[in-house]
Amino acid sequence: MSSSSCTASLEAGAAAAPSPASCAAVAATDTPALRAANWPAVAAMALGVFGLVTAEFLPASLLTGIAASLEVSNGAAGQAVTATAVVGAIAAPSIPLLTRRLDRRMVMIALTVLLLASNVLSVLATSLPALLVARVLLGVALGGFWSMSAALAMRMVPASLFARAMSIILAGVSIATVCAAPVGAWMGEVWGWRSAFVAAGVVSVVTLLAQIFTLPALPPRDNPNLRSLGQLLLRRKVQVALLAVLLIISGHFAGFTYIRPLMEQVTHLSAGTISAVLLGYGIGGFLGNFVGGWLAGRSERLAIVCGSGLVAVLAAALLLGASSVVVTAVAIALWGFAFGAFPVGFQTWIVRAAPDQAEGAGGLMVAGFQVAIAAGAVGGGLMVDQLGALGAPAFSLVAMTLGTLLVLRYGPAAAKD
Repeated sequence: MSSSSCTASLEAGAAAAPSPASCAAVAATDTPALRAANWPAVAAMALGVFGLVTAEFLPASLLTGIAASLEVSNGAAGQAVTATAVVGAIAAPSIPLLTRRLDRRMVMIALTVLLLASNVLSVLATSLPALLVARVLLGVALGGFWSMSAALAMRMVPASLFARAMSIILAGVSIATVCAAPVGAWMGEVWGWRSAFVAAGVVSVVTLLAQIFTLPALPPRDNPNLRSLGQLLLRRKVQVALLAVLLIISGHFAGFTYIRPLMEQVTHLSAGTISAVLLGYGIGGFLGNFVGGWLAGRSERLAIVCGSGLVAVLAAALLLGASSVVVTAVAIALWGFAFGAFPVGFQTWIVRAAPDQAEGAGGLMVAGFQVAIAAGAVGGGLMVDQLGALGAPAFSLVAMTLGTLLVLRYGPAAAKD
């Protein structure tokens, strides 16, 4: 048994776990596990997650300002999300392959440099193509980081502390979910949309310095290859999981990416109210992460179905009642809460579907998420440009309903099974 299989079992839950004695034996023979936990390095990675997710989500809260400044439609401006997602989907499985002979410390620092460059170029962008170039760089950084984060965290702490280390790293996602949208919307209203990317750039600089001073040398240990990824894609359980990701995550991001035009054009909210509603979305997502983790620990099918089913109901509510401030505010806050169930549920599902190749399966899951984000941004953008702001929740309703039915029929069994 390898240390990665013990790690995979921690992510998959107790039902997939090997015996404590076998993991203890792995820890005893694994040199990195004998070292003291490097919490400063773990914190630096959490800061990196915060910076990446903040930069990824900013366009959703700044969409109308970006579109007006660059003189393009809201749907076209939404492709700033698409560019990041498409490149991230390619980078997630590719970066570990292309850098397999390089020290992982240098790879992570290089990815943070790309994050910084993306934010700088976003501030300077005067046209949509220029902004898309910046977002492409972000996609490389995002996909590369997520594909290697769990494996690197495993090398920074003893095996017994891996779960705690990952929870700290993923806290960056929760904090960014709470902060990015409302703070970005507020800054965009007060100082213009570019100011939000200036702030993101400052976070990038702090992250870069933290990683330079805290990340240890991490010589490459694994030798990933295309053959193992190809074999994973032939497994039925993996195929079903990735199809569910495509439907559900695209449905979520179709609604989330174009939520500001809906609040402005249908609900007619002020900029201050929009920021408050987006804060509610972020707080809902923060709380949803905990509830989703609790549900996934019992059944990842339950976590995903509850989340996607709730979003489908909320999309329908927006279609019917988006003119109401109360309906819109409550629906968006609950939408953020429901989304919290997806990441943990899908991560647990894919690891259980391929416990012998957990890292490769995780890379495919990251790629699947990014493809789904791109599909949601493109599909939602087309619907918005053709049907108006309500086109986005219409796309979400269809995709979420199909995804929920798929997981109900073919999703994984409960963990106790």
